[in-house]
Amino acid sequence: MLVALSILVFLTIVVVVFSLGAATVAPSSVLGSRLREIGWQRPKAQEKPPIRERIRQALDPLSRALPVSPENVSKTRQWLIQAGYRDPQHATIYRGLRVLFAALAFGGVVLSTGMSSPLLLVGMPAFGYFIPRFMLKRAVQARQRRIRLALPDALDLTVICVEAGLALDQAMLRVGEDLRYAHPELSGEFHMFNLETRAGKPRVEALRNLAARTGVEDIRSLVMTLVQTDRFGTSVAQALRVHSDSLRTERRQRAEEQAAKTTVKMIIPLVLFVLPSLIFVTVGPAVIQLMHVLLPMGGGKR
Repeated sequence: MLVALSILVFLTIVVVVFSLGAATVAPSSVLGSRLREIGWQRPKAQEKPPIRERIRQALDPLSRALPVSPENVSKTRQWLIQAGYRDPQHATIYRGLRVLFAALAFGGVVLSTGMSSPLLLVGMPAFGYFIPRFMLKRAVQARQRRIRLALPDALDLTVICVEAGLALDQAMLRVGEDLRYAHPELSGEFHMFNLETRAGKPRVEALRNLAARTGVEDIRSLVMTLVQTDRFGTSVAQALRVHSDSLRTERRQRAEEQAAKTTVKMIIPLVLFVLPSLIFVTVGPAVIQLMHVLLPMGGGKR
């Protein structure tokens, strides 16, 4: 009898412990949810948003600090696209950086000189406000220069693909894949053009969007040539070959122009650095000799 009672007590304890554990672990259990609420289970750590999202959230209030006209918004958006920043959040980050730089410049002036210099209080925040715009314009110019240098090679490859039997859209896609590592900017633009044509946009509209996204004059002339070729039904390969030759001629003329400007640009460093050194080397010994001769004579007369 004692053995049976012990076995019954043991089985009862096992069933109670198993039931309690199952009720605690089961996700739909009311008891388990109550136990998790009072702290038996540690809450899961929330995943931190990426650093880019946190920067955008931090700069979003700053971007709304100053009113911006729709014309300025569209112009800024165009510059950002030409610099390679296509996401809508990049405009928010850009405007927030402008306000942040202005605020930092104002705080630096207040901490360094106080309120005693109204000119610095106005000039330094304005300078800080225009620093991001200057950097953006430099980024746009650098990207346009890289696209301009890559265009003749891309046109040569496009001519080869078109003469091999590919359509213009497929030729530009193939050229973009081949230039992915050598010229990533132009490759990305060709890929975007192909995506627009696949989405159903007419080729003419996609080409004009390509010219608007880059802002390069050579791309714009290429787009005009392709639009006229498509409209009149002339040979695409012949038009591309002629345009590639003209681009190379323009690039050579542009290099000759820069070389011709070199003599004028060298005047400033020559006057500031080379000419004083030549004057000191040539006239300096004569001045020292005159001082040694004339100073004793002046002392003897006294």
